[in-house]
Amino acid sequence: MRKSFVVAALFVFALSVCVGFAGPALAAARIGISMPTQSLQRWNQDGANMKAQFEAAGYEVDLQFGGDNEVPVQMAQIENMIAGGVNVLVIAAIDGSALTTVLEDAKAQGIPVIAYDRLIMNTDAVSFYATFDNFQVGVMQGEFIRDRLSLDTEGGPFNIELFTGDPGDNNINFFFGGAISILQPYIDSGRLVVQSGQATRDQAATPGWSTERAQARMENLITANGYGPNGTALHAVYSSNDSVANGITNALLGAGFTAENFPVLTGQDCDITSVINILAGTQSMSIFKDTRTLAAQVVKMVDAILRGEEPEVNDTETYDNGTGIIPAFLCAPVVATVDNYRELLIDSGYYTEDQLR
Repeated sequence: MRKSFVVAALFVFALSVCVGFAGPALAAARIGISMPTQSLQRWNQDGANMKAQFEAAGYEVDLQFGGDNEVPVQMAQIENMIAGGVNVLVIAAIDGSALTTVLEDAKAQGIPVIAYDRLIMNTDAVSFYATFDNFQVGVMQGEFIRDRLSLDTEGGPFNIELFTGDPGDNNINFFFGGAISILQPYIDSGRLVVQSGQATRDQAATPGWSTERAQARMENLITANGYGPNGTALHAVYSSNDSVANGITNALLGAGFTAENFPVLTGQDCDITSVINILAGTQSMSIFKDTRTLAAQVVKMVDAILRGEEPEVNDTETYDNGTGIIPAFLCAPVVATVDNYRELLIDSGYYTEDQLR
């Protein structure tokens, strides 16, 4: 009897080592996922991808969306997750500077926090950051405009307007910074001209990444500067993402632009509407950020944390949230155009043909 007990105990210990118990059993661990909104396709996909991959790995998942980008809603949801005993928090913040107080509770209870795609600022509760290389996103958008307009060989001048996202989203610093690092020399030389004079990050901001706000601002710019197929030429519009680009597209179509004379227009996320616009010849490109890849990386990071191991990171220098450098893993973005969308989006299973009709 004694021998059987010892053998059984050793078997359980060996099994626990094999499956990687560290604190809570991995299969019993609960993951809290806080996404900003369900009103944008991007965040629905991110949330669904992460939930599916965590559940496939045996985790219990509490996935919440912060209303329609409502900071108080997101804060209350995170508070409830903490009170409900989650073992790890994965948070895409609506406002990167608004979660300091609520995350003090997470730190006090020893709950690791992974900032997802948007860096959470001014708190030492953040353990890791998982994102795409967002400065490179902006660089790729700026390079696309540079190359499409042949800025290094054509005389110009070329007229451009600039749009980025929500001022509370720390990512706009990287998107806009990357794009301007490419475009600013041409603006300085006069080859690119921002006719409206709205050339700073704050002037180009779009609260809430709102399609409607972007459309209203673009309509105002069209009126104020006389842009149109038979008016002042508009050669390019820099847009940080697709929800903003969709508003710009609506305004330009309303002003009489067609696929034949549409300005170069950038985007990001490969939202279905924007991919359809790319196929129609209006939006010129979008940055593809495969959320399945990022979700898989976050699952790996959580696995490592709960096993008491160090998660894989590939950037320990760039992302200072005001309390210090946050170790990060950066996935690689890809430019999507009418020439390669099938390989990136259809052949990979990200979308079906029917979704893009």
